[in-house]
Amino acid sequence: MEWFGAPEYWLGRLILERGIAAIYVVAFIAAARQFRALIGEHGMMPVPKYLAGVSFRRAPSIFHAHYSDRFFAAVAWFGAALAAAIVAGVTGLVPLWAAMLMWLLLWVLYLSIVNVGQTWYSFGWESLLLEAGFLAIFLGNEHITPPVLTMWLARLLLFRLEFGAGLIKLRGDRCWRDLTCLYYHHETQPMPGPLSWFFHHLPKPLHRIEVAGNHFAQLVVPFGLFAPQPVASVAGTIIVITQLWLVASGNFAWLNWLTIVLGASVIDTSWWAAVVPIPQPPAMTDAPNWFAGLVIAFAALSLFLSYWPARNMLSRRQRMNMSFNPYHLINTYGAFGSISRVRREVVLEGTDEPTITEHTVWKEYEFKGKPGSVRRLPPQWAPYHLRLDWLMWFAAISPHYAYPWLRALLVRLLENDPATLRLLKHNPFGESPPKFVRAQLYRYRFTTWRELLRDRAWWHRTLEGAYLRPVALEKLQSGR
Repeated sequence: MEWFGAPEYWLGRLILERGIAAIYVVAFIAAARQFRALIGEHGMMPVPKYLAGVSFRRAPSIFHAHYSDRFFAAVAWFGAALAAAIVAGVTGLVPLWAAMLMWLLLWVLYLSIVNVGQTWYSFGWESLLLEAGFLAIFLGNEHITPPVLTMWLARLLLFRLEFGAGLIKLRGDRCWRDLTCLYYHHETQPMPGPLSWFFHHLPKPLHRIEVAGNHFAQLVVPFGLFAPQPVASVAGTIIVITQLWLVASGNFAWLNWLTIVLGASVIDTSWWAAVVPIPQPPAMTDAPNWFAGLVIAFAALSLFLSYWPARNMLSRRQRMNMSFNPYHLINTYGAFGSISRVRREVVLEGTDEPTITEHTVWKEYEFKGKPGSVRRLPPQWAPYHLRLDWLMWFAAISPHYAYPWLRALLVRLLENDPATLRLLKHNPFGESPPKFVRAQLYRYRFTTWRELLRDRAWWHRTLEGAYLRPVALEKLQSGR
């Protein structure tokens, strides 16, 4: 089958393999470092309790067979090590079948984590990584020519990712249509980065150009991915550049970086050679028949499963970031169909005083990523994902998003739980836990240039009221 192999895609395949594996490394490390407080045996939303009420068919996971915190940690750290080995090129040192098993094992392990992660793993980039990771199983290794079907399925994934995101905006908030959404978005996005303050203060005409450029990149450019070269390279380059703009302007875990990997894989080798040193392509042979058969079957399955994302994209009631099967294969994507005009933050405070009076001194907990102290420049965390910080942003939008984990979080703060405190930047109470905790709701906005120079503050905040009144550990434990 001469049509099956495409030697000219050798660099694109290399970018996909190493890039997807690198994102896997980040994802597994994030899981290993955060799971105990979030979903561990004594976490806010424990895996054993969740598994007691959900079937394997509904949520396939190896943790149905056995769960312990030690076993989860072993799975996460082993996944990170295996992914790091692939980044280092180990799949080029083993037979094709062994390379495929490595990718399959990575996918099974991360699927197992996502399917028990509940609210903490409900983000679209989890499904994106799983879909891209499953696709990587059928990329082959450097000993065989890249399968053209798999490379084109990667482009189809990128098309669904970008075009779906463009459609959800066009159908959503009016500010996307009148080009004003970025008057607000750099300030109100879930987790601003160190340059977000500066992006927010760009002139409004430039914000309108940003939105128009986003529409072009997501609604027009993706069709160029299926055109002959050099048009496809132009499309891939535009997507990479726009995603780098998003990387610079905020923190969206590995969403942008995985999109960059997909876009970079489309760019022709000759284009890369013009800007960076490119090694000589490895010696490759035709793919064995058994591998070709598996790739063809995978392509047929992908096209069959594409019906549901296509129907969703064509629907007037398009849904964002949705999986249509428990294996997170061939999903629909899209984000920020609506934009907040005002930023609110839930600020957690505690006191070690035995009685609350009007003179009680409250000490504030500081999170690693989300805005807290007004003088703290928003940090850069992406592609690492701070799950608690992201959920705190949703909690500020509505208390509905804080159920049931916020109550459990407050219990653990009152207990000075070490695993929970490791998720925070600063615990103001040292070894002795507070007597009471509360949640306050603040309105945040970026300071002006004058305020920044005068107060040395990046944020200005105004108290809007109590989000949750002071509570003691005994009251939370009693369920009152």
